[in-house]
Amino acid sequence: MSLFWQTTGSTGATGAVEVDVSAAHALQQQGAQLIDVREPDEFRAGHAVGARNIPLGELRRRVNELQAGTTVLLICESGSRSWSGQLQLQHLSVPDVRNVVGGTSAWRRAQLPMQVG
Repeated sequence: MSLFWQTTGSTGATGAVEVDVSAAHALQQQGAQLIDVREPDEFRAGHAVGARNIPLGELRRRVNELQAGTTVLLICESGSRSWSGQLQLQHLSVPDVRNVVGGTSAWRRAQLPMQVG
């Protein structure tokens, strides 16, 4: 993985970088990977187009499935589970991981592309 990562968005006290759904969608269009950390049934009920499902409880075990050298955007329903996932990945030294503030709820409200199934 690259040691240099461009960061955009706000940084909290934990060093966590957050992005809103519009910025997340733009980053996704530029090649960032969008990882939905909700459970599979929640994911199938509706998720952001192009998102990949890796449930929070499996994230540490499946970290090797993340594409090296790209920004990782984590999303859940509201932003809480994805924030927890972000901390886990930072602890595992994933260099550019960002939490999507407001999660899928905000994505839906912003009328960004959604998919069922």
